[in-house]
Amino acid sequence: MSNLDRQATLSVCGGRGFVVAEPVRELLSPRHVRLGESTEVRRLLPNLGRRMVGAWAFVDHYGPDDIADEPGMQVPPHPHMGLQTVSWLHEGEVLHRDSTGSLETIRPRELGLMTSGRAISHSEESPRSHARFLHGAQLWVALPDAHRHVEPHFQHHANLPQVTAPGLTATVILGELDGATSPGTTYSPLIGADLALTAGTETSLPLEPDFEYAVLAMSGEAHADGVPVLPGSMLYLGCGRTELPLRATSDAGLMLLGGEPFEEEIVMFWNWIGRSNEEIAQARQDWMDGTRFGEVKGYDGAPLPAPELPATPLKPRGRVR
Repeated sequence: MSNLDRQATLSVCGGRGFVVAEPVRELLSPRHVRLGESTEVRRLLPNLGRRMVGAWAFVDHYGPDDIADEPGMQVPPHPHMGLQTVSWLHEGEVLHRDSTGSLETIRPRELGLMTSGRAISHSEESPRSHARFLHGAQLWVALPDAHRHVEPHFQHHANLPQVTAPGLTATVILGELDGATSPGTTYSPLIGADLALTAGTETSLPLEPDFEYAVLAMSGEAHADGVPVLPGSMLYLGCGRTELPLRATSDAGLMLLGGEPFEEEIVMFWNWIGRSNEEIAQARQDWMDGTRFGEVKGYDGAPLPAPELPATPLKPRGRVR
């Protein structure tokens, strides 16, 4: 799932000015965005006052949705550049197609990782014969300047490493956690992990003090560093932590997101990450002209048109805290 908002806005993200250099407990509320006929997402990043967590630049949480009599996810072909998309499911299936020729069905706890690099287009849809419920998250990772023009490619990893403790199973989606390393390709130091906790569990996870972190609540009732996190909310934790205390009052699912603060200032618009207004404008022109981003073959429907760019160019600015 990607950004289908027809009222897309230009956003400046990244840079040290947005990073909180000490431990905090900042609870982020989502913005509800309608995607297609039967899917509504809760958008946690970018958020008012909180644009990124490490290289993580975009986070949508959706479901659980009962799609037994619905088409489910239906996202027509659309473009990306300068980022990686991470598809992560707790329930359901998503059929991925892209302009490199990839065709893959992503299932719960499997990593679908698309590196857009210089340019790619893709579609996402629930298979015609699909499970009753759809529940998951869609996330973007911003690519640093040295790697943002790499050749586009797609990776699917059905088996991912896990870290276990009494009442906890942590699946390492990207990066490294407590000695377990994901096979997914990364271009900056980061971590993405799925945390499954059983009711009554009290435990802690080791953290890197140089990383900034956030916890996305997927399901159940849990506390992160003493703060209750409800499904569809995200707790920003700042930097400077060596561990994260966790407590589950019911069976619960969380996602741990973190990484070294992203040094570069980026410009986000619709489904693109660039470094300037001019770069974004060129990407829009290339998509509307049918060049550069390739063709998604096999999808039954027309590609998405790009929204109009705002009349006033965006002026980068930072924030120190």
